[in-house]
Amino acid sequence: MSYHLKIYNSDIGFPENWTSTVGKYNVMLSEEYFRALHVSLPSNMECFMVGIFKENELVGGALFQYIDFVGFKKSTKNEPGWNLKSFFSGILIKDVMILGNNMLTGQNGFYFDFSKVSVEDRLMLLHKAVDKMQREIRKTSLIIFKDYQKDFAEQFTGKKYKSYFRFSVQPNMKLKIRESWKTFDEYVNDFSKKYRTRVKSAKKKLNGIEKLELNLESVKKYQKEMNCLYHNVADNASFNTFFLAENHFEKMKENLKDKFKVFGYFSDKELVGFYTLIINNNDIDTYFLGYHKEIQKEKQIYLNMLLDMVGYGILYQFKTIVFGKTALEIKSTIGAEPTEIFGLIKHTNFMINPFMNILFPFISPKTDWIQRRPFK
Repeated sequence: MSYHLKIYNSDIGFPENWTSTVGKYNVMLSEEYFRALHVSLPSNMECFMVGIFKENELVGGALFQYIDFVGFKKSTKNEPGWNLKSFFSGILIKDVMILGNNMLTGQNGFYFDFSKVSVEDRLMLLHKAVDKMQREIRKTSLIIFKDYQKDFAEQFTGKKYKSYFRFSVQPNMKLKIRESWKTFDEYVNDFSKKYRTRVKSAKKKLNGIEKLELNLESVKKYQKEMNCLYHNVADNASFNTFFLAENHFEKMKENLKDKFKVFGYFSDKELVGFYTLIINNNDIDTYFLGYHKEIQKEKQIYLNMLLDMVGYGILYQFKTIVFGKTALEIKSTIGAEPTEIFGLIKHTNFMINPFMNILFPFISPKTDWIQRRPFK
């Protein structure tokens, strides 16, 4: 049997069985997510889905993101996040194509019906999809396969992948919800005395702050404030590849509905912080957040957000909370543990590509951190 691939650049024209074959296994590969993304993309990003067919049967799908660095660097070079590293990477990298999702941590780039596609065919098809995108959409400076656990990353062997540099990035912080945790108090009781005291102190500092889940109308109402709070966090990052569109949270909520959760923190009816979650079957992916800087320091809003995320996961008995690869140390204080993740990267300039093992660590250095172990 032969395979063929089809590129989708909008939410129109997906096969009728996309949801049952691909989307239901990972919400980040669903039509609803792609629709939300398509109408609220960062200004320097394009997204595409690739349908993978065996004869005429849909057997898989993949998400590709194109990120333009040239225009983005021009618009941010006077911002706090711009530095020499940004400048240097901008010289080497005009744009990048990612097989995966640059807005989340984890393997959210593709899905195959494993009963119908062998391991060898999966790797062949991913390479074929990358080649098709580079030929038919646009050739980019960099090609990246994003966020695989070690056992899967090691499968990318053979002639087709020989030119790629395999790299390890910051670990993905995850918390597995224990079956014994039926309440938040049971979770905290598993902490050592030092960390139980820390939780109690943080909760006490939140006195006077009201926490509410926001529905679609509320997200629309507070959209401007949410974007300001989001930029309080994003603008201080040492390196950014995009900024969210102003309507992003609204469109995510509108399209994903109950699979996209927004929680706000209010002081005297003023929104001073928020966080968002994506419900992905049995797991929760933490998404973007924002807060008022001064109130965050006074009330420990960020730590309280992390604890509230755990409380939500326990209340509704999810299996895992995916916290991503930022703020590693503080996430470890609430019990999240690191999972090493890998990727593959290739520069399409044959003169530069042999030096990716030297260039990549400079562009994306690892951060030293101390893993805390709060459990008894």
